[in-house]
Order: sequence, then structure tokens, then C-alpha cells
Amino acid sequence: MSRGGLGRSTRDRAHRRATTPRWIWVPTTIAVLALAGPILALGAAAEPGTLVAAVTSPEASSAVVLSLSTSVAATVLCVLLGVPLALAVHRAHGALRALLQLVLIVPLVLSPVVSGLALLYFWGRQGIAGESLAALGLGVAYTPAAVVLVQVFVALPFVTVAALSSLEAVDPDLELAGANAGAGPTQILRHITLPLAAPGIAAGTLLAFARALGEYGATITFAGSVAGQTRTIPLQIELAFNSADPGAAVGLALMLIGFYLLVLGAVALLFVLPGRAEAPVREAGEGRAAPGIQRGGVRL
Repeated sequence: MSRGGLGRSTRDRAHRRATTPRWIWVPTTIAVLALAGPILALGAAAEPGTLVAAVTSPEASSAVVLSLSTSVAATVLCVLLGVPLALAVHRAHGALRALLQLVLIVPLVLSPVVSGLALLYFWGRQGIAGESLAALGLGVAYTPAAVVLVQVFVALPFVTVAALSSLEAVDPDLELAGANAGAGPTQILRHITLPLAAPGIAAGTLLAFARALGEYGATITFAGSVAGQTRTIPLQIELAFNSADPGAAVGLALMLIGFYLLVLGAVALLFVLPGRAEAPVREAGEGRAAPGIQRGGVRL
């Protein structure tokens, strides 16, 4: 580490000590226990002897395959729909922007049961869209398609919110430079805007996958719990627990937590690696050579 880096590190430590009151560690400890305690208790309740059998049973395997496949499909749809929505919100102004933001936020705050009822009255056999689909022989009730629709409803905002935050951080001067160079809107979006916003979009995509994977309330309300069709991992956990098989419920719950940890680890890497990549840029700003850094930063 350079002498300048050591100096900054020392100043940062001194700043933290001078501005952080010691009493905050009391509520911090309580908060950490409240958040981590239940997860640790769940892990402690697992019985290694029955854990493998619980997560490899035919019912559990079917739920895992269904959950992963529908979550992947829902995540792809979330990206295809959520990124354009984020761009529309980013470009919109006034009442239109407020309306789009309202539509975006509502699924985040709705109760899962309310979400399921809303989906039922829209996509169900007697719903606004579901009745027309049923007339065409495309009913979605009690099928994996119903699970995907639920997952898209609850996960789409995660992609859009993350993408919107990244789009807001893109320097508009770079986009204007592309326009002045003769690039069209689609070229600017493809070569400038989306590459610069890519880390946030990727993080939102991973979070949307995790949200889709763990959806329960809206799924059981709208899609039901049909083995091999709509019974995802959360529904299988609920069934095992209510069937006096807590070992299977705990095993599946820990598997689901494992998936979440993998997703969170991937999200963390998205923000750690760019930070390391920016080090040569910072060195260039301090007067040192930074190989591979082109003036302007973006090539059309």
C-alpha cells in the first residue's frame, strides 16, 4: 500500500472513532441478534442424519426443480420488462413519472394475500385477462405459468428499482456526446447507457431471482399448491411442517437460505470487483499512468 493510502486509512479510522458514539453498539447488538438469531436457531435445529434425506426426497426434488425453473423464467421476463420500464421512469417527468413510480412501488408494499387476490381477479379463469385466455385455451390457473406470473409481479420492481438507480447515476454528458457524434437513441442506449448501468441491473436481476424463489403467499392464493405444477419450495416447506415433518421443513428452509446466500455473494462481487477496477482510474487522477484507460472512458 502506498504512503498516501496509509494516510487515508489512518484518517478514516480517526474519523470513525471521533464521530461514532459508543452507545450505538447496544442497539446494534440487539438488532443483529433479532436478525441473525432466528437464522442461527434454524440451523441449530437441523439434524444432519435426516437433512440429506429430507432435501433429496421426490417431493422436495420436484419442488426444487419447479422453483428454479419458474424463477429463471420469471427473472428473464423481469429483465426484459423491468429495464425498459426503468428507462421510461428515468426519462419521464411530472405526472407521468409519478404514476409510473406508483405502479412500481405498489407490488412492494402489498400484502402477499392481497397480491394473490389481485392476480386471481386479473389472470384467473373469471378475471379480466384470464377469461380471454381461457376462451383461447390458454388458461393459466394451477399451472407453472401461474407461478411465473406471481413471481414476475413480486420480483419485477427489484429489477426496475435497481436499474433506475444505476440509470440515474449515468453521466448525461456522455450520452449527449454520443448524440453529438451522430449516434441514435438505440445506439446510445446500447453502447453507453446500459454498459454504465450494467452493475446495478445485474444486482437487481439477482435480487429479483431471490425474491421469485422465495415467494409464498401470493403463489398459494392465486396458483394453489399442486404437486409438480405449482408447489414451489416455500409451499413444500409449509406442507412438510403442517404434516408433522419438521425435519424436512428445516432441511428445505436451509437449502433456500443457501440459495439466498449464493445470490447475495454474487451481488457483493458485483460491487467489490468494480471498486478494484476503478483503482487504476484513481491513480491516473493522482498523476500516475493508468494503462488501458482511454480519455473519455467510452468508445462508440
